[in-house]
Order: sequence, then C-alpha cells, then structure tokens
Amino acid sequence: MDLTIFAVTFGIIFLAELPDKTALAALMLGTRYRALYVFAGVAAAMAVQVGLALAAGSLLSLLPHRWVEGVSGLLFLAGAVMLLLHKHDDEEGHEGRKPSSSGFWKVAGASFLVVAVAEFGDLTQIMTANLAAKYADPLSVGLGAWLALCAVGGLAVLGGQKLLALVPMKVIIRVAAAAMLVLAGISVVGAITG
Repeated sequence: MDLTIFAVTFGIIFLAELPDKTALAALMLGTRYRALYVFAGVAAAMAVQVGLALAAGSLLSLLPHRWVEGVSGLLFLAGAVMLLLHKHDDEEGHEGRKPSSSGFWKVAGASFLVVAVAEFGDLTQIMTANLAAKYADPLSVGLGAWLALCAVGGLAVLGGQKLLALVPMKVIIRVAAAAMLVLAGISVVGAITG
C-alpha cells in the first residue's frame, strides 16, 4: 500500500463528497434515526460503490498510458467544472427532530439503499475509478476512497450543519475544485509528454 496514493485519494474524494447529495441524504437520515444504524448502512453502500469504481478503473487501466492520462485529465477537469458550476443549496430546518429508534436492519437497510442509489454514477465514484486507473494501486485508492466517503458520511450523520457553520460550502467547493484542476493539469502534461 502506498501512503501517498492513499492520502491523495482520501483528500480528493473527501473534498468532492462534502457538497454532495449523498452527504445531505446521510444528514437527513441521521436526524431521523440512530446515528450508528444510519452509518452502518452508509458505510456498506460506500463499500459497494468503491468496489464498482475500482472495477471500472481496472478496465480503464487496460488502455495505453497516454490515453489513461488524457482521460484522467479530462475527468478531473470535468469534475472541477461540475463542482464550480453546480448550485449547492444550504439545507435548513433539519434540527430539533428527535431520532427515531427503529430497528437496526430496517434503518441500516434503508440507509444503504438511499446512499447506494444516490452515489451510483456520482462524481466521487467516477473520480475513484479515475484514480484507480491512474495509479494502478487498487488497495491504496480503494481504502482511501472508502475511508473518505465514510468520514464524510459520519460527519453528515453526526452533525453536518455544524461543519457548515464552521467552513462555508463555497470554501469546500473551491478547495475540491482546485485540487481537481491540479490533478487535471498533471494528467494532461503526462498524456502529452508520454
């Protein structure tokens, strides 16, 4: 396992997932149900999504190196543009509701389904596939992506509104977009220089 690849993956996926609809879904579920039950479902859904992304990344890695670099650069650029152009609404009014005490399997299963559907084909899943193809280290990329997704899910479940009170969404989006633009530049230069 390469700690640099792990750290890069964790940072990119963490920042890209913060403003995502999946984090908002986890936040909403966390206001209604026990946090641990919701988190179990979220973590399981993220594991499935990362597994699918790694499989897609393995297929991308079969392409010639220059093609992988070029595709990676374009995907990182597209991700940055999507983050910068997408309007993110601040969710209000989720406080004050006492979490329900439904059973573990019911809550975890519902959380799994909501997050798995919301995350399918999502930007972070595409970025994970992209990073898997670029670095050809599925363990480092997979673990970094899964832990980043779980960290964001956990933050959302336990208090996403408090995070947004400390760090404005604009800042989070701009940092994630800047990181993707840097990776896009590195990938494009790698594609051109071979």
